[in-house]
Amino acid sequence: MKKNSLDIYKRLLVYVKPYTGLFIISIFGFLLYSGTQTLFAALIKHIIDTLQTETREGMNYLPLLFSGLIIIHGIGAYIGNYFLAKVSVNVVHALRCEIFNQYTRLPTAYFDSNNSGYMISRITNNVGQVTQAVTDAVRTFVREGFTAIGLLIYLFYSNWMLSLVFIAIAPIIVILVSYVSKRLRAISKKIQESIGDMTHITSELVGGHRVVRSYGGEEYERQRFLESSLYNRRQSLKLSTTMAIHSPIMQFIIAIALSFLMYMALFFMKQSSVGEFVGYLTAAFLLPKPIRSLSDSNSDIQKGIVAAESLFEILDEPGEVDEGSYQAERCEGLLEFRNLTFQYSTASEPALIDINFTAQPGQTIALVGASGGGKSTLANLVSRFYPHDNGQILLDGVEINDYQLANLRQQIALVNQQVTLFNDTIANNIAYGTLVTASRDQIEAAATDAYAMEFVSKLDQGLDTEIGENGVKLSGGQRQRLALARALLKDAPILILDEATSALDTESERYIQAALQKVMRNRTTLVIAHRLSTIESADVILVIDHGRIVERGSHKELLAKNGAYARLHSMQFKEHSSVDE
Repeated sequence: MKKNSLDIYKRLLVYVKPYTGLFIISIFGFLLYSGTQTLFAALIKHIIDTLQTETREGMNYLPLLFSGLIIIHGIGAYIGNYFLAKVSVNVVHALRCEIFNQYTRLPTAYFDSNNSGYMISRITNNVGQVTQAVTDAVRTFVREGFTAIGLLIYLFYSNWMLSLVFIAIAPIIVILVSYVSKRLRAISKKIQESIGDMTHITSELVGGHRVVRSYGGEEYERQRFLESSLYNRRQSLKLSTTMAIHSPIMQFIIAIALSFLMYMALFFMKQSSVGEFVGYLTAAFLLPKPIRSLSDSNSDIQKGIVAAESLFEILDEPGEVDEGSYQAERCEGLLEFRNLTFQYSTASEPALIDINFTAQPGQTIALVGASGGGKSTLANLVSRFYPHDNGQILLDGVEINDYQLANLRQQIALVNQQVTLFNDTIANNIAYGTLVTASRDQIEAAATDAYAMEFVSKLDQGLDTEIGENGVKLSGGQRQRLALARALLKDAPILILDEATSALDTESERYIQAALQKVMRNRTTLVIAHRLSTIESADVILVIDHGRIVERGSHKELLAKNGAYARLHSMQFKEHSSVDE
């Protein structure tokens, strides 16, 4: 293996360290298993030599000795396999949990730039590949390795000159294994990538099946999956072909060596007893099996190394930057933006340019403008989903980068247009995360204030109703009200509403607007709105265009200016008028 691969495997074995005791017991079991293999050859020699003596002294004990070896052989196999399996499941559990925990620490930018299918595949399929490297391959290497070593020791002890044949073929085997290992690693990586691709396509189909069916995309999705699966099949066939060719070549080399060894033994073991001759050849012919098993397990090792490499890449990713130490019990809600300019790492132009404004505690600031203007980016920066370097964002006079990250986010309640709900009860969706300690009365009060109890009370199980994946059993307005109930229960001093009322029907919007009045009360609120009718009562309206604030003022002031806001308002008024007609 390459040094790099060896380093990866060494790092993988670090996860075995906490279970060193179990690992040592399994090694002891495999030593028993392997030792009996060598003793079988010695026993055959002893049996033949005993049969050739006139007295045949001790012959009655030979069947007992043979039975004893069989029993020890079985006990060794059981101890080795059982305790190594215990190590394996613990290692895989630890690794899988560590990967998932790392996902919870990774920055938003990582999720933006990485395929969700690959991320899911790594924690499911790739960890399974690592299991093979940690258990099946280790089991084979330890068990068959000890067996091969024991047989070689016996062969060299019996006749070291003849046994030099195995030394002669060793370089050929090393070269062959090295080449095959390199090829297996390359193919295994492609296979794992294709599995990630198939997972991603399947995930998109499952999550977006309504859109797929509405727009007749079934054939397109079937074709996408077919191409991905065909690629996986081609790579899997390459892997199987490599192993299929590798094994016969390895057996052919060993067969030639054994044939030469047998030929030489007929000449050089003329002075040996029949028992020595048969025992020597028995050991020699037992040797190919462990060598072949070692060669075949190389495939699992290479797959495991490639899988482990992809997992360690995730574990080595830096988490969200959290160098702040300032903590506040509850902020007043004074939010200031000073000379803020921000550009995404993958973008060619800044998303925000020289943003300056102040939101006083309890004020409602509305952000309006064309899509792509930078409104949601501004909201994301407040929660530190992306780090900002140019300019300042101050909360109660303290730069938000100086806040301890978890403490900062305790001060903010976020409600998005795309509501995220979990496959759980309504109560658990409202009291989510740090809100889990909320009492039943508090949950019900939040649901009531968000006008969610209006529909929850009609459900058979009320707050204990399971709502399905991402709230699939609820309407858009109902899901939005649960998100507002969650924000109410959090009772944070700052509220961010990102298009929280867009794409709702009139009745749902009426409920949402009523709920918003309660949610926004006594809180500093940033409202990103598409419907201008929903933010007419805002204290300050900021019109953002191409990352800049081009206008600011109240609804009446901006209409009087007859500028960008007035044009947006006029366009929406015409749209609504035509709809009414």
